[in-house]
Amino acid sequence: MEKLHRITGTIEDSPASKLDIAPGDLLVKLNQKTVEDMFDYRFLMEDTSVDVLIRKASDGRDVSFHVEKEEDEDLGLVFENDFMDNYRSCANKCIFCFIDQNPPGMRDTLYFKDDDSRLSFLQGNYVTLTNMSDHDVERILHYRLSPINISVHATEPELRCRMLNNRFAGTALEKIDRFFEAGITMNAQIVLCRGVNDGEHLERTISDLSRYIPQLESVSVVPVGLTAYRDGLYPLEPFGAEDAKEVLQIVHAWQDRLFEKHGTHFIHASDEFYLLAGQEIPAAETYDGYLQIENGVGMLRSFFDEFDEALDCARRKPFAIRRSEVSVATGMLAYPFILALCERLMRRVPRLTIRVYPISNDFFGKRITVSGLLTGKDIVEQLQGKELGKTLFLPGNILRSGEDILLDDMHLSDIESALQVKTDIVKSSGWEFVHKIGGDYLK
Repeated sequence: MEKLHRITGTIEDSPASKLDIAPGDLLVKLNQKTVEDMFDYRFLMEDTSVDVLIRKASDGRDVSFHVEKEEDEDLGLVFENDFMDNYRSCANKCIFCFIDQNPPGMRDTLYFKDDDSRLSFLQGNYVTLTNMSDHDVERILHYRLSPINISVHATEPELRCRMLNNRFAGTALEKIDRFFEAGITMNAQIVLCRGVNDGEHLERTISDLSRYIPQLESVSVVPVGLTAYRDGLYPLEPFGAEDAKEVLQIVHAWQDRLFEKHGTHFIHASDEFYLLAGQEIPAAETYDGYLQIENGVGMLRSFFDEFDEALDCARRKPFAIRRSEVSVATGMLAYPFILALCERLMRRVPRLTIRVYPISNDFFGKRITVSGLLTGKDIVEQLQGKELGKTLFLPGNILRSGEDILLDDMHLSDIESALQVKTDIVKSSGWEFVHKIGGDYLK
């Protein structure tokens, strides 16, 4: 079946820029093959010799071009849809779905539930496999795509069906066997719901998944996020301190067992469980290279270690600098730790005053305590009238990737205008934290 992709332009100095290709033209085939989506396009770009079939917008003629290029060099076509296909929406109705808990009035894209396996490779998304056809599996095996990130939650078929509200959710996990046999690298996550898939169910899930080592490199356990907007949804309760301790006891016991047998800790609890339990964040070596740091697993340990290294390397500038004041805003969960780090930084740089402000999440509800879900409205309302100094530093994860917009569509410039203070972003790096906040004083 013919599948066409509208071209909007070409990249400057690319092979395509030298061809008679204009905006509005359609890509018909590459090397006599129909291009289904970006996966096919990227795979075919590995060739040094490419035949390009274009349908001209001007007169509808099909024109063929032959291109000789470097291996893996992109042809340089820019498409109307970067993905070269439509995103696939989720077919599940998970009892823990965060999107179902969004407040009304947000931008439309925040209500779209994706469960597209292709996004797992392109953007690192976690997928449930319920939306994956046999054709999708065959393409993954054909292209040797890795890693694929899988939302497992439970390996007991009936329990997984109940959690995802999808009668196919139990058998969907059989696809993991095919990936394992083909040597496809995988990572998995478990969104843990109190009284649902914890306890003995968690034990069963870890045991079942450990059979896929080493192709399955890591499994994270993260607590369900509960907003204030759960009317009519499955009754879930947050984890308390004792609950978190029980989860960590299971995780640590399995880590010891699997490290002895396989040389990997494999199963990892997110930082939030350690904070809830009041336990120390584990040492760096237990995170097996931080395979799931973007999932909140080991992020604090990495940050602390980088902070220590940066502070050890940093030297105060030899000349006197006038006293300065700045401020830092963060989520409730990280506040005690950020405060402690700022106190250490101030002891190193006595002429620097840092005020740290915890921001309560009134937008989603006070149960949401992570900084990545803070909104501009909450930041502005809670910092009005506060002493902010010359710069307000904000965590980088409050922003959409590559943009300066927050979840509630406020821009950094809106915050600056409302609070009458310069704002700056600090990424999740201890090095950047030290050098940005103490930059005027350190060399």
